Amino acid sequence: MFFKSKERPQWLVAFLGNPGDMYRDTRHNVGFRAGELLASELGVSLKKMKFSAKTAQCNIAGQKVFLMLPQTYMNRSGDAVYMAAKNFRILPEHILVVTDETNIEPGRIRIRRRGSAGGHNGLKSIIMRLGSEDFPRIKIGVGLPPHPEYELADWVLGKPSGKDAKAVQDAIAKTAQAVQVIISDGVDAAMGQFN
Repeated sequence: MFFKSKERPQWLVAFLGNPGDMYRDTRHNVGFRAGELLASELGVSLKKMKFSAKTAQCNIAGQKVFLMLPQTYMNRSGDAVYMAAKNFRILPEHILVVTDETNIEPGRIRIRRRGSAGGHNGLKSIIMRLGSEDFPRIKIGVGLPPHPEYELADWVLGKPSGKDAKAVQDAIAKTAQAVQVIISDGVDAAMGQFN
């Protein structure tokens, strides 16, 4: 059962990735993995299809939160986010986006209140559809390829291994905590704790 109009969620949290088993453990799908971990910790299941996304509703620190894993593929993440935001009338500052970031080393996360897409196609799509850059985001570090000639697309669609895999898993766990801190205590508090 979904929120009635008077029970609209106060937050929308979009975890970015690509649908399908072939992408499951890739660097590009760390957002999905963070969403699945958070949902599990909160005792909810991201199964209901709505707004072209797997979704769940939950409460965090007394606030109603709508979690989503867009199933539109990364480059069209904005379609799903826009549909949900429009339906629930949620302003960009209450749309939290979780995504991968190659310019951050594995194991680290970076929280920002707003900003450009920085070359990330999922963020580009969301900025274009919302018509705003003013939404908070958590970027999960997956690192850069080891060699300059390595294609970035191949890198993000590859799976981390060895110590990188462990570091990425640690960052995913931090991200699940950071989402809750942002909603309970605000972006600044989360930046101070996790950046």
